[in-house]
Amino acid sequence: MHEFTEAMTPAMMPEAADAGPGIDVFVYGTLRAGGSNDINRLRPAPRCLGPAQVWGRLFDLGPYPGLRLLAEGEALARPVWGEVYRVAPELEAVLDAIEDISGRPDDEYQRRQITVMLGAHALTCLVYEIHPDRVHGRPEIGHGDWMRHVLGR
Repeated sequence: MHEFTEAMTPAMMPEAADAGPGIDVFVYGTLRAGGSNDINRLRPAPRCLGPAQVWGRLFDLGPYPGLRLLAEGEALARPVWGEVYRVAPELEAVLDAIEDISGRPDDEYQRRQITVMLGAHALTCLVYEIHPDRVHGRPEIGHGDWMRHVLGR
């Protein structure tokens, strides 16, 4: 089991059923708490629902990571660690701008809807998946944790 050693506050504990309106987003890179684009500094303020993981491959793209989603049990699939936040539509638009989403098939990131387990709650979450062409030749982060990777540089 992965240990989350970052500052875990009561606001980060799973309370998905009582989190209020908005959409849920899984963040795994610079948008994580303490990251260079920490989602908690954005407005309107998000609500952290807690730590979570998805299955895929995490790549180092220099100043930020890229996630290629895979199914659990699929060849090369590994846990990728992150956090789930409930965000207002206004913040969703800010996240799209940060990820440079224009709706084109060759965008660096693509919006995906995935199911994430947060404690006993299955949540449908938005995640920004890297375009497959952007990870060719890039180093993989085998342990799947961007924040740990950044601290180890």
